[in-house]
Amino acid sequence: MSVSAIRGGARARRFAARGLQVRAPVASAAPARHASCSPATEGSVVALAEARRFISDAMKAVGTAKDNADFLAEVLVEADYRGHYSHGLNRLELYVDDVAAGSCLPAAEPRLLRDGPSTAWVDGGHGLGPVVGRYCMQLAIDKARQTGVGWVVAKGSNHYGIAGWYSMQALKKKMMGMSFTNTSPLVSPTRSKGAALGTNPISLAVPAGSDSYVLDMATTAAALGKIEMQRRRGEPLPPGWAQGPDGAVTTDAELAYKTQCLMPLGGAEDSSGYKGYGLALMVETFCGLLAGSAYGPDIRRWGSSGQNADLGQCFIAVDPAAFAPGFEDRAADLLSRLRTMEPADHSSPVLVPGDPERRHMAHVDKQGGVRYVPQQIESSENLANRLKISPMKTLA
Repeated sequence: MSVSAIRGGARARRFAARGLQVRAPVASAAPARHASCSPATEGSVVALAEARRFISDAMKAVGTAKDNADFLAEVLVEADYRGHYSHGLNRLELYVDDVAAGSCLPAAEPRLLRDGPSTAWVDGGHGLGPVVGRYCMQLAIDKARQTGVGWVVAKGSNHYGIAGWYSMQALKKKMMGMSFTNTSPLVSPTRSKGAALGTNPISLAVPAGSDSYVLDMATTAAALGKIEMQRRRGEPLPPGWAQGPDGAVTTDAELAYKTQCLMPLGGAEDSSGYKGYGLALMVETFCGLLAGSAYGPDIRRWGSSGQNADLGQCFIAVDPAAFAPGFEDRAADLLSRLRTMEPADHSSPVLVPGDPERRHMAHVDKQGGVRYVPQQIESSENLANRLKISPMKTLA
């Protein structure tokens, strides 16, 4: 009998003794319908290893050391693998342009500015965001191992990919992980017609024995990358995602991208957009204010590669063993109860954060790679020509 089976049986017995029931996760062969994780239905399939190779070659072409280029490729392809296409290959040109312009220093190494038992303040030195994030998250995990909690903030960083990559590192150590970053001012505070805060994502990863959940979300109705993907597809936006230059809601993806004024989670004030605005301000507090980086409207405008981004980021690890015993058992029971609730539509079972990503990854594995839309393949070919590297090889 496997260790996981033994643990699962022991957990079931403990819960039964307390009058509780552990329900098995609901499995479904159908791809989950999810705004950010729906599999592409057109375009070409690229093997994960080939996508990593292409991204790494592109970064090496502008002077990035192989180790850092390979790691950045790992983070970006993980986003596509999980179904977050806005933050994977779609973001490669941002990294290339920043390094080529000198605003991102690919050889820079993070350094400690202040170090405490449970806290640290780090200078990213305007290095690659994933390199800064990897260092900070590992530092937070190390501190949580010693004191129960590790809280690390960094200034002088850059775009770091999906926030969930960092929070998930804590799962490997049976810890909770959290990750936050501020971004270019793209979001209008409720009642404003101008942008002053970033999409400011939140991620929380929670271990639950052989199960887990991973929350990874922007504090906007949609991240800018989602609007970019709608532009690539030539499709309109859902109402409530973005404003036009007059402050009115727009569904025109091209106009929304040019205006760069997204709406907070919830959309307009009458649909609770002020809550998303409050969450974005919370992330800005954890990142820009606490780390001493650029913040709010002072961060460079999106696409301004000639200027340092100086992003602020926050990484937290929490060891549940420092608190009430049985955390993972309770977490597993809660996730099971949520998944097995009777759905309003029986064709769409109840999910927990991370389930759509798991199903997307299974879909990618089955088809042999990630399917990129035609416009993304064309953009990658143009980048390959520009950098004089081998273009991505497609499977179908």
